[in-house]
Amino acid sequence: MLKANKTPPSRPQWRLTTFFTHFRDRLAHADALPQLALLGIISGLVTGLTAVAFRLAIEWPLELFLPAQQSESFESLPLEARLLLPLAGAILLILLLRSRSSTERQCGVGHVIERYQQHQAHLPTGNAVVQFIAGTLAAVSGHSVGREGPAVHLGATCSSLLGQKLGLPNNSLRIMVGCGVAAAIAASFNTPLAGVIFAMEVVLMEYTVTGFIPIILASVSSALISQVCFGDAPAFSIPALSMGSLFELPFLVFCGIIVGLACSVVLKLHQYIQDLKTLSLTTRLLSAGILTSLAAAFVPQIMGVGYDTVEAAMLGDLSLTLLLTIAATKLILSTVTIALGVPGGSIGPTLVIGACLGGAIGVVGTSLSPENSASSGFYATVGIGAMMAGVLNAPLAALMALLELTDNSAILLPAMLVIVIATITARLTSHLPGLFLIGRNPEHYTSPVFQSLSRAGVTSLMTRNFITHSALLPFEQAEVLLNQHPEWIVIEKGDDEPFILRPSDLAHHLETIRADESEPDAIDLLEIPGERWPLHPIHQRATLQEALMLIREKNGFAVQVTEPHTATSSSVAGIITRDQIDNYYQ
Repeated sequence: MLKANKTPPSRPQWRLTTFFTHFRDRLAHADALPQLALLGIISGLVTGLTAVAFRLAIEWPLELFLPAQQSESFESLPLEARLLLPLAGAILLILLLRSRSSTERQCGVGHVIERYQQHQAHLPTGNAVVQFIAGTLAAVSGHSVGREGPAVHLGATCSSLLGQKLGLPNNSLRIMVGCGVAAAIAASFNTPLAGVIFAMEVVLMEYTVTGFIPIILASVSSALISQVCFGDAPAFSIPALSMGSLFELPFLVFCGIIVGLACSVVLKLHQYIQDLKTLSLTTRLLSAGILTSLAAAFVPQIMGVGYDTVEAAMLGDLSLTLLLTIAATKLILSTVTIALGVPGGSIGPTLVIGACLGGAIGVVGTSLSPENSASSGFYATVGIGAMMAGVLNAPLAALMALLELTDNSAILLPAMLVIVIATITARLTSHLPGLFLIGRNPEHYTSPVFQSLSRAGVTSLMTRNFITHSALLPFEQAEVLLNQHPEWIVIEKGDDEPFILRPSDLAHHLETIRADESEPDAIDLLEIPGERWPLHPIHQRATLQEALMLIREKNGFAVQVTEPHTATSSSVAGIITRDQIDNYYQ
């Protein structure tokens, strides 16, 4: 019996509505902008609520027990509290993380990038739960970490889980993770534009119109949620700052070099500490707690997120000695703490280090040339952008963040110069990628072929014009089969993988039989002359990149897009060949 598979039935358990079926199928195409735009808005709203909840989970306890009733005022704690609080937090983190597997302990932006690149943006729920609880504990107990990294992880996971729940194809799932990342940054800093650039520069590692539109909508939606809860003022309340004169340009270059060298120290130190894999989880977290307690006893400004310290540096309220002390202590402590496995963010500490180091450079510049030098607050501000750019290898995201954090366009020109110099210096002296890519190999995942094929699902390219039959084909049905003009003949072999055969090979065999004037009762499709290739199964939600990897792994020629089958239909929903994939990219 011939089985035509031009219009296979949809999976009954996924048959929600005709609209949703079309909606999901359309998402497999690389240009499904209306559908992706809608998903971007939903992702932004969900991520915005999650980011707000995470921020409140940190701020409310701190406002309750800190003496000054403010979430940043760790400096007001007595000495014994500063000694005990980080140590207690480390013990709680040990108790929490030891009960989880090593896979579930993976958190942060680096984890998001790994799952995005190597697991088609499928992020597990368990890691996000650990991130929320452990990230809150780390920040509340005064560890020198930020809240943006955990927020990015939570936002990306929420968006990924939403896409997984709806059964969306993997290519659209990747865009949704980008939406979650951008929305998390937008909600954390009230910087929607920086969120978009960060998502595409650090996580997606590409710029496309198809990606921009949903990610912009997600970022705006999330920022609106944040503004409803926390107001629409910039993150830092500082007066408008600008460059004193053009004579400062050489000193700005010097500033960029110094900050770039500091970025290199962060990257090198992070890599070195990460390589200490022989230490147990308990030893690593306990060491981080002890180091934080000792540092907090002498420099309490390093505790917590540290945005109050950033603002003080930008206002010029800190002395040169204090600026250098905070910058050096924060640089070493935050880098070591995060590399040892404390599940906090690294963006916040980067801002503190950049502000204090830039402010210190500004104080020196003012003392050398008071009439031609801008304030130390100006240098603290550009230092923020330079440090973020050099450590994360994200110069454009850092520039946009600086613009939105200060609401001051006059700072763009000098900031661009310092950011570029710092990024170049960091790359040349460290020979390392951004902080989140240390220990990973991003070259394969940023290739043009990989990026292009990951944007489309297999259902967008597969051919449905084939006919399925068992190996034995009655001779009188052979001509009937060929008259349907299929692209392929699928030969089923019970529970084994099916094979495909070109109809031209069957037609040539029929001509040979007629020339010999001998008509057999049946034709064995597995024995006639011709090329046959096994069909390796791949899921409907897979991307073209996954299909290509499967073909290479099996040293094959084609894959079958599978779906549940019945007595009257085949499990083969569509066929994709290596030639089709090559032609698609070219």
